[in-house]
Amino acid sequence: MNGRLQRIWVLLRLAVAAGVGWRFGWAWGLLTLGLHAAVLAAGFVQLRWVNRPAPAWGQLLRAWVHEVAASELAFSWRQPWREWAEPDHLPAGATQGVLLVHGFACNRGRWNGWMERLRELGVAFVAPSLEPAFGSVDDYAEEIEAGVRRLQALTGRMPVLCAHSMGGLALRAWWRRFGTSHAQAPRVITLGSPHQGTRMAALGLGANAAQMRRGSRWLAELPGLPDVDAFWTPCDQVVNPAETAIPAGARAHRLDGVGHMGLVHSNEAWDCLQTALAGSSLSTPRRI
Repeated sequence: MNGRLQRIWVLLRLAVAAGVGWRFGWAWGLLTLGLHAAVLAAGFVQLRWVNRPAPAWGQLLRAWVHEVAASELAFSWRQPWREWAEPDHLPAGATQGVLLVHGFACNRGRWNGWMERLRELGVAFVAPSLEPAFGSVDDYAEEIEAGVRRLQALTGRMPVLCAHSMGGLALRAWWRRFGTSHAQAPRVITLGSPHQGTRMAALGLGANAAQMRRGSRWLAELPGLPDVDAFWTPCDQVVNPAETAIPAGARAHRLDGVGHMGLVHSNEAWDCLQTALAGSSLSTPRRI
């Protein structure tokens, strides 16, 4: 569903820009396409008053520039048109697995860069597109469990779980429902996940956006995960205040000058995944 909606959005943006360009000149048409960047800029500026200590203007500018590129790559190309360009990878004999969980208003195309690199390394991975797009986060637990079981059946061990944004809450909802059926706890990496809610969820649509609001009852009742590396940034224009991305007991990793979507492109997050995979390869496989 997210893929279809984003294809419609891309075509609508292009149609509006073409109409404005035809009527007022192509410079104005191109400027229309740039409105997305202006909206993003407003999101970064407000962080000067939301986060304490406030991120420096230079950090916000750098984050904004990279976020414009990362957002266009995700929402104008990979998610609407390339959702299945990198299919799930389950090679015979694989001993390591990764489950990749996307965030709000996204789909599995969000992870195309990571999936390509994991395939080159011979690491098995599964990346579901969570549906319904605007349903309850609890609705995603079964699809996550199915992915975990596929990887366990192949590798004989619990996969490393990586989540961006809302995906971190989806993993916690999965663990609440299915955790007791697993003898081994997962190693989890979350990138900009609103573990304590976010102010920006008030602007979102759907049950999942309501669940991510600061102070929501659903969020208060959601259990944590036992082994988490949480990446966060003071320049997160989506999950803020910034500290809401750090769950209790997690190993927190701060990245400066990086926006919400840019976390997925960070070398630090990728390196953390490689460390987690190296650690999992030393553990004793368990028969499923």
